Amino acid sequence: MNLANIRIVMIETSHPGNIGACARAMKNMGLSQLYLVKPIRFPDEEATARASGASDVLEHASVCDSLAQALEGCGVVVGASARRRAITWPEFNPRECAAFVAPYSDDTEIAIVFGRECSGLRNEELDCCSHLVHIPCNEVFSSLNVAAAVQVISYELRMQLLQGNTANDEPVLIDQPATSEELEGMYEQMQQALVEIDFFDPDKPGKLMRRLRRLYNRTALERREVNILRGILSAAQRQARLGACPRTD
Repeated sequence: MNLANIRIVMIETSHPGNIGACARAMKNMGLSQLYLVKPIRFPDEEATARASGASDVLEHASVCDSLAQALEGCGVVVGASARRRAITWPEFNPRECAAFVAPYSDDTEIAIVFGRECSGLRNEELDCCSHLVHIPCNEVFSSLNVAAAVQVISYELRMQLLQGNTANDEPVLIDQPATSEELEGMYEQMQQALVEIDFFDPDKPGKLMRRLRRLYNRTALERREVNILRGILSAAQRQARLGACPRTD
């Protein structure tokens, strides 16, 4: 695991002090990549003050117009969520999350995505994540500041790195996972193909595509597997456009 390849992504952060505190937490644990999606106030003097010496993390932060832009090139995307969802995603606690990302090769970009202070991640943002990480807080007082959440997860990532550096066994590396944009391209083609074969009604979408995303996301698809699936979808689309079905005999 390479901490330099782990991105902390913050979406529409409203308080600049939280951005500064997150930068400080990151630098404490050896993380350096901060991505900000439409921050309400940034740059800001309060962010710099709260960073307490981690101003270099703020200076090199990437400010993005969309989550898709922040996730470009990422092979692993984990969303931080404080609440349970109607459609469940594979879920880790912070220690399990660190162990999950550890086997990926050092050139795999990994994103941990944090939502808004007041409302967290929206469903369409969860669609971009393969897994969720949930911090098991006190049930009677479970509200956790976003900077504190970044600190907890960053700490577990660092502990996993230190543990790996002292292990005797060679690490098992996972190579060439599909990137976020490659998966999005597949899902767009999949939805179009399902429309063309009359399996999916875009006027009554329900939760079909969200469930299909969950199904494929939890398999950690490799690039070659995405290419195979897209080839199958293309073949189905050709048959649909010809008005014929593949032979089954």
